Amino acid sequence: MSAPATLSTPTTEFPSTSGAWHRKVLSLSIPIILANLAQPVLSAVDTAIAGHMSDIAVLGGVALGGLFFSFVFWGFGFLRMGTTGLVAQAFGAGGDEALRAIVLRALALAVGFGLVLLALRAPLIHTVIGLLGGSATVQRNAIEYCSARIDSAPFVLANFVILGYLLGAQRARLALLVQLVINIVNVVAVLAFVYVFHWGIAGIGAATACADTVGFVLGVVLLAMLRPRGLPRIHWPSIFERKAMLHMIGINRDIFVRTACLLVSFGWFAHAGAKLGDTVLAANALLLNFQTFMAYALDGFANAAEALVGAALGARHREALRQAIRVTLIWTGGGALAFSACYLAVGPWIIDQLTDQPAVRATARVFLLWAAASPLLSAWSFALDGMFIGATRTREMMVSMAIAMTAFLVAAVSLEHFFGNHGLWAAFMLFMIVRAITLAVRVPRLMLAA
Repeated sequence: MSAPATLSTPTTEFPSTSGAWHRKVLSLSIPIILANLAQPVLSAVDTAIAGHMSDIAVLGGVALGGLFFSFVFWGFGFLRMGTTGLVAQAFGAGGDEALRAIVLRALALAVGFGLVLLALRAPLIHTVIGLLGGSATVQRNAIEYCSARIDSAPFVLANFVILGYLLGAQRARLALLVQLVINIVNVVAVLAFVYVFHWGIAGIGAATACADTVGFVLGVVLLAMLRPRGLPRIHWPSIFERKAMLHMIGINRDIFVRTACLLVSFGWFAHAGAKLGDTVLAANALLLNFQTFMAYALDGFANAAEALVGAALGARHREALRQAIRVTLIWTGGGALAFSACYLAVGPWIIDQLTDQPAVRATARVFLLWAAASPLLSAWSFALDGMFIGATRTREMMVSMAIAMTAFLVAAVSLEHFFGNHGLWAAFMLFMIVRAITLAVRVPRLMLAA
């Protein structure tokens, strides 16, 4: 799906030594890692406030509402990834007009999708919350929370685009700034709306919507500040030129299908675990926190790969492409090893902090080795995803994920029958391995594009 860059003379400067490449990767990845780890704070703050309100059904409502937005907004994550790849290539090629056009097209798509979500808000919220289950009171609270929070949907999706631009243009520190501001505003707003204005659960949702809106305003200001001087006036027909829009839509479609396959795989993992009993279900959910935290952190190196691989391809600089791949893989491997060692060393302690249920603690310990092995087996697929996003080779990503999902579903059904939850975890590890292998075999062809 990648389109050759035919923009202005390359202006991007790449590191000239191995040490400089390592410093470049770290300078991009560390702020992104911090920004990624800050993302769960929004839900954590909402949960903490709800957990201290008098009615336990409020906490259940926020939990269901959080699941709703995780599903809906994660489904639109292609807006961030697709934008990063296109921006990185235009940035590498030195095409300022192309950068502006990409951002405007992506923002138009984001706002359009956001308005559709607002138009369908009532049936969408009621349908999804109804499918998620829960008591009538919990569902009523969840609907109230979602109805208040969804007001910012166009801004949330536009923020994906802004984040994609900042990452693709190698402005990682500004991406961190936006995320920190969103979290600070959310904390202040939720305290005000709940404890000063007494808006209850609606105030929790409205506070997050307010924070997302402020983040959008800050993002627009940053885009204006970063806008190159001397650009010609915007020619709107060229912005919405059919071929360019179809190319962007095609990239986003592929990433959407890829994300859907990922959601199906995680959903089946939870479904299969639930059939093994409530204790196994709870233990698996607890251990997936290990996976999620690791993924948020190591995605920083994947995001660095997106920016550097895209820039190298845009500049048609094969040696830069080789170094970007090599160095990001080195740091990904180091990070994976560190996480595995940490989980082996303090995994039991972490489990004890996450639950006080003796049966869940004991069961989680039985399967802890799988969670400890996961970073070493799954980190490579994160890094390779970043490389192919930067190259806008989204069709390869979609095919890879579809193959991995199929392998996982077949293995999960077969292995769980004979080995129970160990078989389910083995299938999940196979899913990660197949993801990595099916992308790794395509790396030589990616190299030839530079």
